[in-house]
Amino acid sequence: MSRDELKIRARRIAEELLTQGDLAVADELLDPDCRHHASYANTPGVDGLKSWVVTLRRSFPDLRAMVEDEIAEGDTVVQRLVLSGTHEGEFGGLQATGRHVTWDLVEILRVGPDGKFTHHRSIWDELGLLRQLTTDPVPGGTP
Repeated sequence: MSRDELKIRARRIAEELLTQGDLAVADELLDPDCRHHASYANTPGVDGLKSWVVTLRRSFPDLRAMVEDEIAEGDTVVQRLVLSGTHEGEFGGLQATGRHVTWDLVEILRVGPDGKFTHHRSIWDELGLLRQLTTDPVPGGTP
């Protein structure tokens, strides 16, 4: 698989799975035995990723994932995403605040010989997100 093809497949996860909430994309692009590594993953594999997307989209219904940086080499692609959305549902025990928030997410994906991703690692700015959701707004400024 070429670097460009690898990037296109990874970009579909950001655009179609995260932003549009199309869970079928996870089944299409990830191997059923995909190793999903993330601090938020309570369920392993593809089901864990899909569960996380459902949670995110319930909490941030207008969720957007924008690919800011992307590097592909060999069988691996790394992306830096900026996620944004309005906190309209409970998230991590925090009731909806109505705040529009942004946070960074780094995705590392490795593709197998059949073209499906076999490893998926997410590293996200959990502290930055929680600060935006829990800090009292500054008058005339942003939280």
